[in-house]
Amino acid sequence: MIKHIVMWHLKEDVDGLSKDQIALLLKKEIEGMKKTIPQIVHIEAGINYNRGPIAYDLCLYSEFNNDDDLAMYQDHPDHGIVKDLIVKYAENGVVVDYETK
Repeated sequence: MIKHIVMWHLKEDVDGLSKDQIALLLKKEIEGMKKTIPQIVHIEAGINYNRGPIAYDLCLYSEFNNDDDLAMYQDHPDHGIVKDLIVKYAENGVVVDYETK
């Protein structure tokens, strides 16, 4: 099993949306990928309520059966659409991919 985790700092006030509104929009879009990308075993997005100085605003947690499924997810056109939104609304992000048995 492959775990794929990404966290982002979100921008303030883009297209008239607050950071909280952006987080809700991205959460919906991220979790919606489960309906169209069959390689996703599990996906969820969490909006962080911790406003500390090192806290990220949004986290994606997902699971895939293997590296090939993760690669297919990353190349899927629907992932590309969500990724473009994230690029628009996020300042930066970090990613961790790891394998579990």
